[in-house]
Amino acid sequence: MIAMVVVVPKPVINDPQGTTVKQGLRALGFAEVADARVGKYIELALDTASPEEATHRVEKMCRQLLANQVIEDFRFELVPATPSSKLPGGPDDGSEAPA
Repeated sequence: MIAMVVVVPKPVINDPQGTTVKQGLRALGFAEVADARVGKYIELALDTASPEEATHRVEKMCRQLLANQVIEDFRFELVPATPSSKLPGGPDDGSEAPA
């Protein structure tokens, strides 16, 4: 199973990167951009027995490490793992570890 986690600053938190992205896009002619929030995207390959267990574990990961709940919100989606969705660098992926 693959967990796709998105962590973004809470709406009440100043987001200077988001402001810069919004201004840059508007300067390039994308006037329809009303706001932008810059966060982080984390993809996790999970080896769990069930979607319910995966949901519980990813929620716990987000609360304990991946998101600072004081200033960030998180959301995630679980999708079934396929051979093409295997994360590089994982066990038996055929790639070499970085030196």
